[in-house]
Amino acid sequence: MTEPYAVPVPRGYRVGEWEVREPIATGAFGSVYEARRTGDAEDLPRTAALKFLPTGTGTPRQLTHLRELVEREVELHRRLKQPRLIRMYDTLVVDDPAHPPLDGATVLVLEKAEGSLSTLLAADPRPAAGPALLAQICEGLAQLHHAGWVHGDLKPANVLLMADGSARLADFNMAAELEGTHAYTPAFSTPDYTPPELLWSEIGERGRRIRPSADVWAFGVLAHLLLTGSFPLPGGTPTARRDAAAAYARGTDDLRLSPELPDVWRDIVRDCLTRTHEDRVGTQDLLRRVEAAAGTGRSPRLPRALFPRRRSRRTAALAAATAVIAVSALGYGISSWADGGGNGGTPGGESTKVTAATYGAAELRTDKGVPVSYRRLIVDSAHDCVRPQVTPALIAALLKAESNFDPDLSDPSAGKEGEYGIARWTPSLLRWWIRPDGVPAEATPRPPLTPAESIPAVGRYLCYMEPLLHRTGLSGDRQVLLAAAYRTSTKVVNNAGGVPPKYRDYATRVAHYLKEYTPPGKK
Repeated sequence: MTEPYAVPVPRGYRVGEWEVREPIATGAFGSVYEARRTGDAEDLPRTAALKFLPTGTGTPRQLTHLRELVEREVELHRRLKQPRLIRMYDTLVVDDPAHPPLDGATVLVLEKAEGSLSTLLAADPRPAAGPALLAQICEGLAQLHHAGWVHGDLKPANVLLMADGSARLADFNMAAELEGTHAYTPAFSTPDYTPPELLWSEIGERGRRIRPSADVWAFGVLAHLLLTGSFPLPGGTPTARRDAAAAYARGTDDLRLSPELPDVWRDIVRDCLTRTHEDRVGTQDLLRRVEAAAGTGRSPRLPRALFPRRRSRRTAALAAATAVIAVSALGYGISSWADGGGNGGTPGGESTKVTAATYGAAELRTDKGVPVSYRRLIVDSAHDCVRPQVTPALIAALLKAESNFDPDLSDPSAGKEGEYGIARWTPSLLRWWIRPDGVPAEATPRPPLTPAESIPAVGRYLCYMEPLLHRTGLSGDRQVLLAAAYRTSTKVVNNAGGVPPKYRDYATRVAHYLKEYTPPGKK
């Protein structure tokens, strides 16, 4: 099953001095293509990766957040030129009224990589080059932090590997410049690499406050994964591991580092993964210790043999068309603001070859418009409920009906408090479902309400309501009734004997999308 490209660009299309060639990857809102230079600019490479972001089309509300992320990435690229950061050569704007999907799109001209750490881990969960790669990754973090920036989303998908095997940090649309001890980033991150203090942190008007110590935590998780093939916190899903991180931060559980972690790295990982940010090792000290443990001195370039021999263009195009590599797996940053996975080499029985394009495909259609960046959150949120009626397709259908998958939805006029985010939560109600331990949040969440908070809460709320619906006396599909109860309440649905007349249009939309998102043969 192929992944539709968010920004379809025909082969041979010209942008500035570049001619589009093979597709590389796609995400929910943008796509990456290999391109060939056609002009005589000798200061530019012969090939590059073009990231197309449709910042000139669509509704203003849907695109405001995307523009902010693009501006972050462009600003960092323009100001920082470091050897361990992926290079941006240029930014372009498409002027093509004859092609509305492309007209006004922002195009980032980026250094082309051979692959990512995520794709490498999918082929080899414990690569022999792991220690040397970690030294280069840590060097990139040190370069960022020394310049006064925080990456904000370090993970295997955002580490690119070049033709000579050297590593580059990539995806800087979550990066933020420090203002004293803190920076402010959008309230999206990958749970497996997010430190406990940020999992349920307060989100202000400028976003979420973040410190360089958040990158240090992420490096500790990444190092454990790269050296052992497993995560340092237990759990078979990102949600379970997030809950384990919260228990660890509360002091009710301990780190359980793998016995396969080499002794020389054990103290390094432990000092990255402290319960509080104050106790974490500083980046410069971390770099010295990592390079000593790796035995590299100053991080060297790695041998070309890190990746298999280059395939033919035909083979590479076929691989792209079958979505073996998604954008999140290449680290060009298109889907990272709601990315819940893309780790290659995950433990707990998850296939190391699962990608965003195919994750949960047996339960949720991957060709019907559910944004790839939300699929892992949707599937994992359904799996956290034992009730068979709470399925990935139901959660996806509900999100489609509620917001059309708009993470920035804001409707202050709805009710007394308004409704916000991808699931149209009322903040005071979300407070009761935002935490996985069943304890309400200490404070009512303040908009914006992120998909990482909103979608798991939908699964928990549906799971709670399902047994409250009457077993007899209700007419209609039980999953649709459950969605109607989400929009109103179980009491209202039970009293009406089915979907109340006021909500029939809503229920009809949910039923339509539920059928559309459910794979053939799956009930």
